[in-house]
Amino acid sequence: MAGLRERARRAVQAELAAVALELFTERGFDEVTVDDIARAAGVSKRSFFRYFPAKEDAVFGGVQVMGDDIADQLTARPAGEPPWESLHAVLRDWVARIDAESRATLRLIERTPSLRARFQQRREEARSRIAAALAARASLDPFTADLLTSAAGAAVDCASREWLRRGPDADPAHLLDTAFTHLRPACTTP
Repeated sequence: MAGLRERARRAVQAELAAVALELFTERGFDEVTVDDIARAAGVSKRSFFRYFPAKEDAVFGGVQVMGDDIADQLTARPAGEPPWESLHAVLRDWVARIDAESRATLRLIERTPSLRARFQQRREEARSRIAAALAARASLDPFTADLLTSAAGAAVDCASREWLRRGPDADPAHLLDTAFTHLRPACTTP
């Protein structure tokens, strides 16, 4: 039953995040209040704060879910697969989901200093969960798991920035493949 409750919580959180992002995109982050988001989503301000500790966190509602899902997907990868290949496969699947809404979110984050800072904090938390899952899955020491996860994060960051520069016709999955190929660490096998 806890699984069902958690899925329902994630669905509400995702809906609130979508409403918030739409308002932020229309009006600008600083011009939107928590009351505006709650009203547009049909919930109380108090309900909003049950899902997000601050307005900035509504932009990143998917980051924690993403980190948890990536960690779960890494755990499910084939046992003999090298850790770098596992990271590449799982992250490629996530990058393939990038769409126009993701582009709008990335641009909003780039334009808003408080969002950039919160984004880095949230990504670091997700990266830690992913590194722990990678270490457990591939029997890696914490340093190597952290190194590989950080390198994979750098590959995603560079591919995302290039995707923003090139525009909507660029293929984010191809950019990620290129980044992973160029960045392949020497320690790619356990």
